[in-house]
Amino acid sequence: MRRFTATFTALALGSAGLIAATAGTAQASTCSHAYLPLPDSSCTPGAYNPDVTQSNIHSTICVSGWTATVRPPTSYTNPLKAQGITDYGYADTNMADYEEDHLVPLELGGAPRDPQNLWPEPYSGSQTAHSKDGVETKLKNAVCAGIITLSAARSAIKNNWTTALQVTGIG
Repeated sequence: MRRFTATFTALALGSAGLIAATAGTAQASTCSHAYLPLPDSSCTPGAYNPDVTQSNIHSTICVSGWTATVRPPTSYTNPLKAQGITDYGYADTNMADYEEDHLVPLELGGAPRDPQNLWPEPYSGSQTAHSKDGVETKLKNAVCAGIITLSAARSAIKNNWTTALQVTGIG
């Protein structure tokens, strides 16, 4: 609930143009970054887009370019990213060092604007935002080819993206 309240405040301030992302000292965190490369599930549990189902994947996620139709603008995600960097207590507060990532990716029907599905994923470390992108694509391709179900892919990536390919049997 603290992340939601903080997120709402960050969005309100961001909309008003009153939030600025600057390098500095991180404030007290409400989420733990001890789980990296995974988010803290109490702050970022993931969320699904109810408009994407197994029965409509060939008119949604399996259509090239579909994610661009649901991806929120940076004017929405940047205030969330700024607040998330504080919430997670990252020492590095440079926003350019993070991707405001969807835990359940848009290409698997993750909720585009739900703060519970968004978190500041670092570009540094052994398994980074770039590493996760490759997992997302492989899972989407397997779902669209009928190798695994949408539900299996979503569950695997939501629980632990680093093992999602092995859990689903495609990696």
